[in-house]
Amino acid sequence: MKIKKAVLTGGGRATRLHPITTTINKHLLPLANKPMIFHAIEKAVEAGITEIFINMNPGETELQKYIGDGGHWGIRIRFYEQTGGPQGVAHVVKEAERFIGHDPFLFYLSDNILLGSLKEMVDSFTRERYDCMLALSQVEDPERFGVPVFDDRRHIIDVLEKPANPPNNFAVTGVYLYGHRVFFDAFDHIEKSARGEYEISSIHSYLLHAGKKVGYREITGWWKDTGKVEDLLVANRLLLDQLEPGEFSNHGTVHHDTQINGNVRIGIGTQTQEGVVVHGPVIIGENCVLRNCAIGPHVTIGPGTEIRGSTIFNSIILDNVVIDGDIHIRDSLIGKKVEIRKQNDDAAAGHRMIVGDKTVIEI
Repeated sequence: MKIKKAVLTGGGRATRLHPITTTINKHLLPLANKPMIFHAIEKAVEAGITEIFINMNPGETELQKYIGDGGHWGIRIRFYEQTGGPQGVAHVVKEAERFIGHDPFLFYLSDNILLGSLKEMVDSFTRERYDCMLALSQVEDPERFGVPVFDDRRHIIDVLEKPANPPNNFAVTGVYLYGHRVFFDAFDHIEKSARGEYEISSIHSYLLHAGKKVGYREITGWWKDTGKVEDLLVANRLLLDQLEPGEFSNHGTVHHDTQINGNVRIGIGTQTQEGVVVHGPVIIGENCVLRNCAIGPHVTIGPGTEIRGSTIFNSIILDNVVIDGDIHIRDSLIGKKVEIRKQNDDAAAGHRMIVGDKTVIEI
């Protein structure tokens, strides 16, 4: 049976991304000017998914507003709250049991960004009748992840959760496939870990020890778990780089002496005034104003933003931001309604900022 259902994550607190995520759901942070979770939805749809269930924090309303019912992608999307507080990644899936029933399904951690397609992995899972399939990727810090254990024939025989001494440099990424009922049967046999959570690695370890057919595919394209600001910036940069030239278009008003180099998208209602230089890839949202500034490469700017006299590269700027003055900004994530103004003539080598919403900074 082909996989038609998927569970995606939309909850959690993302404390490593504070202060930004104190006022915005991490999964709505824009990457290449598109909410992060949209990238996950699109990967799932491309792989043949027609029904998606997204978990969310109690009282969440923003996800529903941004995502809708799935009609934009020609599928059905429903949301569910995770009850009982945060109890681990495996518990997120357990809460979706009433939606999944006996069907095989995809589980996708929406803060994982992939450049490649999932279709081949899904097709292989179905064709070879696996009970479970894991996506693996080589990383520099496997101790942060679930790590597979291989036998001499490179068959996976166990999964260790965040081991202090990883047996290899592979990580189990946030993409998993499960057959009929195997996940929920396994969940009934695992216990919470020492940190009080139902670990997804415990599910996989149980399945392997129970003799289930567990396979894996190595992600040959790029993969990133966007748990840190640095990860978000890398993901944003690579997503911009892989966009086709046809996805960059100018719908704004461009001053005659604006210099545009490379792939640049300019939103409706945006004005570039005198002295603007843009080095793509760059995406500028709707109703922005740019004057006497240098933007890019690898910058995304949210709608309603004003930038005057500044230089910005490799950064994500959210909505309705004001950056005014001779300010050099790099490698930064700047939240909604932030104001950054230069008040003096002191030269600066550059400013690195991680700034929450509705902040005013004068430097």
